Amino acid sequence: MQKRKLGFWEIWNMSFGFLGIQMGFALQNANVSRIFQTLGAEIEDIPILWVAAPLTGLIVQPIIGYFSDRTWHPKLGRRRPYFLVGAILASLALFVMPNSPVLWFAAGMLWIMDASINISMEPFRAFVGDNLPDSQRTKGFAMQSFFIGIGAYVASKLPNILTYFGVANVAPEGIIPDSVKYSFYIGGAVFFIAVLWTVIKSKEYSPDEMKAFAASEKKDFVKEVRSENWYNINGSSHLKNGVIVLLVGLISTYFIYMYDMKKDLYVLTLGLLSFGGLAMILSGLMQKNNNYQNGFVTIMNDFQTMPKVMKQLAWVQFFSWFALFSMWIYMTPAVTEHIYSTSDTTSHLYNQGANQVGEMFANYNIIAAAVAFLLPILAKKTSRKFTHFLALVAGGIGLMSIYFISNPTSLNLEWLPMIGVGIAWASILSVPYAMLSGALPASKMGYYMGVFNFFIVIPQLVAASILGFLVSKIFDNHPVYALFIGGVSMILSGILTLRVSDK
Repeated sequence: MQKRKLGFWEIWNMSFGFLGIQMGFALQNANVSRIFQTLGAEIEDIPILWVAAPLTGLIVQPIIGYFSDRTWHPKLGRRRPYFLVGAILASLALFVMPNSPVLWFAAGMLWIMDASINISMEPFRAFVGDNLPDSQRTKGFAMQSFFIGIGAYVASKLPNILTYFGVANVAPEGIIPDSVKYSFYIGGAVFFIAVLWTVIKSKEYSPDEMKAFAASEKKDFVKEVRSENWYNINGSSHLKNGVIVLLVGLISTYFIYMYDMKKDLYVLTLGLLSFGGLAMILSGLMQKNNNYQNGFVTIMNDFQTMPKVMKQLAWVQFFSWFALFSMWIYMTPAVTEHIYSTSDTTSHLYNQGANQVGEMFANYNIIAAAVAFLLPILAKKTSRKFTHFLALVAGGIGLMSIYFISNPTSLNLEWLPMIGVGIAWASILSVPYAMLSGALPASKMGYYMGVFNFFIVIPQLVAASILGFLVSKIFDNHPVYALFIGGVSMILSGILTLRVSDK
């Protein structure tokens, strides 16, 4: 028994929801730093305010993936209930975010908004793996990349479009301009409508059919029967490693405190190391006490035994998403400070530069949409990993080039650097997932896609931790250097792609 090949419009319908999801995501990426600065945030504080976004993904995505693998609703299926709930919550958050009265409220809304977007977004990756045969998965992820590009292009241009039609782009100190507010309202409405379209127009295979497909393809993992002794030994290993990681985190935190280093570094030492150490200790204690028949231990052990291809792609994802996060955090302050020579958020010049960043983000996304369907062709003629390598090198060069721009014309700033970034973005959104999905068991597709998000989230947390320190202490508060570091990171990611064992 094999999955049938879907027609163009069927793949279109099952991917259409990403148009709305990416509009919400792009509005967040292009405007949240602007909102934070408008509400009084200093440049060196922006990364720590952004930490809510990756942290929610770290927590939400594997949980949603784990439960969506085990969900079946007679009408909505396995993944679509999560699409719908996430869309409702995210749309409401998009309406509230630009009305934030103070900085702490905006930071909290970013947390809620990103969690809601993640609830919808995570199952979409598994949706392609569920519904399409191997031969169509690259095409399926490319279709998602197309909608991501179109949605992000429109969302990034919305403030400029509304400004053109007379909506105010400048506001008094501490007030979000109307051009930004109305952009978020439009994005919230489109988010809900696009996801609802996919929910109504798509179907899913039942659990029995998925089991039959896995048996036919002989690709699913054989259910492992692990003895009590195995869990006891594994628990001891988790316990020992967890204590080591926790101690490293606590000692590092002590040194940050003693030497009065930048507080952003606490995200790395307390958030990643200490929390990770505690999770391993808890997993170890539960397994040693024969309490291993639960979701938490299953998640910890599956993370430990993930497929080889996934481990190799983890390093590729780490460095490419570190680069992207540096761009999303610092593009607005870098362009306004390095090219427009201003950080006054009430000035016309600052808001002109901020709108130009919106144009830059729009352009890299329309480039991504344009090349999305060319990537499978290039991958077929060469290989998927070589295609990803070329795309990431192009993106790294694009990011680094912003340092050398002094004349902010449309061609110099809005297009030339963004062509490379757009090619990289299209590949990042499709090629790693196509390589990964063929190596995953159908019964754990959602969970492993959620775990794969760790390697998107962890580099963002690292970026939020160290970039503020580097910019303030080493680069004298010139944020353009964060973009240069991001470019180097993306090129390194491309080199690491060449070692992935993709078949």
